[in-house]
Amino acid sequence: MLTVRDVRLLPKAHLHVHLESTVRPETSREFGGPGGRGGPFATFREFADHRALTRERLRTAEHFRRVALEFCEDEAAQGTRYAEVSFTAASHGERLGAPEMPLEAVLDGLAEGSRRYGIECRVLLDHSRRRSVERFWRTLKLATRYEAVIGIGLAGDESHPVAPFAEVLDAARDAGVHLVHHAGEFGGPESIREVLVAGHAERIGHGVRVLEDDALVAEVGERGVPLEVCPTSNVLLGVVPSLAEHPLRRLREAGLAVTLNTDGETDLAEEYVRAREVFGYDDAELAGFARASIDASFAEEELKVGMRAGVDAWLAGTGR
Repeated sequence: MLTVRDVRLLPKAHLHVHLESTVRPETSREFGGPGGRGGPFATFREFADHRALTRERLRTAEHFRRVALEFCEDEAAQGTRYAEVSFTAASHGERLGAPEMPLEAVLDGLAEGSRRYGIECRVLLDHSRRRSVERFWRTLKLATRYEAVIGIGLAGDESHPVAPFAEVLDAARDAGVHLVHHAGEFGGPESIREVLVAGHAERIGHGVRVLEDDALVAEVGERGVPLEVCPTSNVLLGVVPSLAEHPLRRLREAGLAVTLNTDGETDLAEEYVRAREVFGYDDAELAGFARASIDASFAEEELKVGMRAGVDAWLAGTGR
């Protein structure tokens, strides 16, 4: 009889998740925002506008601290042992007239969450391609000030090019700040090429449209650049029509490093369950996704070793 293990007990790294998209419905309502994740969305703009309703209700240090703490509790319950959570710190600081407060409150909440729930969290600061270069410089400055902030990246509408941000990206690379960008979600292969070259991308958020160009598939594979794939989000945002039509299996069959993530649109354990139910992946293959997420993370090697051992134990039936 085929053994089906509880994916909530599988140690996982969560690499593509936006903090503002994970706010609990009841917390959002308490803050005066919408009461759920929403979707499906007809356009990316509709999605972004919906998310803005939640972001704008985050006003105080306690708001930011609370959503970070609740993020840790919810992720730990899904079996996430390590998370690199994206946060638009400079935007919130600019909106509230308090440049450091939102990030410092989030870091405080994540630190408390680590102590309470046994999850390690690091922060990636994202920046909308639609926004100013000056704000991106402020994002980089924040990233270099706080040890728990490990990287920055461009997100949002891929019709806005990377080129205007080249100087900031060069400075980030030279400073040892990790670079992870959204690309190949709504934009095609050229969007991916742009973040690889001008963006110095170490990982690619989404990247599902890489399959439209065989030469690019080969390049991404040779470089070993992992993809942060978010199947449920891709359906909700209209990138693909359905989970059954998602290119997840083809991405793996092409030999690419593929990690499973949520974008904040579902729970990570549920994403693994859908991979099992929709794509037919068995427990050994789900363990492979977990190992890929650990390998692709920027976690300390000691933590990676422990998590890999936990994956092996889960597969052997000895994990807890």
